[in-house]
Amino acid sequence: MKVGFVAVIGRPNVGKSTLVNALLKFKLSAVSPKPQTSRFKIIGIITDEDAQIVLIDTPGIFQKSKYALHDYMLKEAKTAMAEADVILFMVEPKPPGDIEEAIINQFKQSPEKKPVILVINKIDTVHKNVLLPIIQQYSEMYDFAEVIPVSALKGDGLDILLEAIKKYLPEGVPFYPGDEITDKPLRFIIAEIIRERIFVHYREEVPYSTAVKVEEFREPEDPNKPIYIRAVIYVERPSQKAIIIGRKGRAIKRIGIEARKQIEALLGRKVYLELWVKVKKKWRENLRFIRELELGL
Repeated sequence: MKVGFVAVIGRPNVGKSTLVNALLKFKLSAVSPKPQTSRFKIIGIITDEDAQIVLIDTPGIFQKSKYALHDYMLKEAKTAMAEADVILFMVEPKPPGDIEEAIINQFKQSPEKKPVILVINKIDTVHKNVLLPIIQQYSEMYDFAEVIPVSALKGDGLDILLEAIKKYLPEGVPFYPGDEITDKPLRFIIAEIIRERIFVHYREEVPYSTAVKVEEFREPEDPNKPIYIRAVIYVERPSQKAIIIGRKGRAIKRIGIEARKQIEALLGRKVYLELWVKVKKKWRENLRFIRELELGL
């Protein structure tokens, strides 16, 4: 069967996580309208009769780094490209900018000429006539294996994309059991659900200053009793803690209600979710803490 790793790369907010979630038919990665929602590479596994596609969702590639966390995010994207058998280079239906040009230069400089599929996302937002000159511009910059327009949000073009991926994967033995959908622990996925709600509801710097760790997960043997989950939302300053909690605790209560519903849908069982907010100064410069977040520890 066809087996291999497929890195999904591109600038922030082009829809990489939305695409991975849509292909998996499972909510694996946090998604929000804000750029740089994704922080770590996340593996999603699609297994069918003739292939196992190991998708690597990556943080968006950007130019200016302000924190150790940003350096870590860029390293995650570059590592994914190095590990991949096939690369999905995801762009919006716009002419290429500086970031796209920089990514294409990495393809050109790479000693390994891996198949790169250009995925033009969000085609539901433009007229079809707009796509042709954009495809022409990109095709003049690099010899892409395929150019596939899709709408990850609407599900358009995804079957075509999957077949194209399979075409370029090597033959081999599956890396993962057929029923496995990710290599991330459950605690990581739950933390991503909570963090997504924060990105959706809070503005400006607050979501970017926030990290979430699930510090306790207790599943009673009695299926009629709820699963107990205690998660901590870390911020960098006391003022951010006050914003997360909100007046009379209303803001954090909304986050808890929305996240709990998604977690219950994921686990198929009632959940008691307890959220705490703690200040951890300069956590975005703490590589040990960042690594713990990635591993779901």
